[in-house]
Amino acid sequence: MDVQKAIRMAVDTGEVLLGKNEAQRSLHTGKCKLVVLAQNLPADLKLTIQKKARLAGVPYYVFEGTSSDLGGLCGKPYPISVMAIIDEGDSEILSLGKKGD
Repeated sequence: MDVQKAIRMAVDTGEVLLGKNEAQRSLHTGKCKLVVLAQNLPADLKLTIQKKARLAGVPYYVFEGTSSDLGGLCGKPYPISVMAIIDEGDSEILSLGKKGD
């Protein structure tokens, strides 16, 4: 599967929330189906979000690119370090997630 294509398809046809605060909020409300983390997310924040995702029973995926790469992929002119997939739309992005390290 082409990860970049799956992320772009989810952004275009589904519902995603961008940013660490929105993603963490979606984990608390139970709306999130998958959390995508940029590779260059600070280690302490990455561990915190991964822990919250595991506690919520939500899989996560570490995107092998920077937050700038992820932002560009989402069509935004700014970096995005974390995104939450609420509805995958026509993408197959949910098959990327894992619940543990």
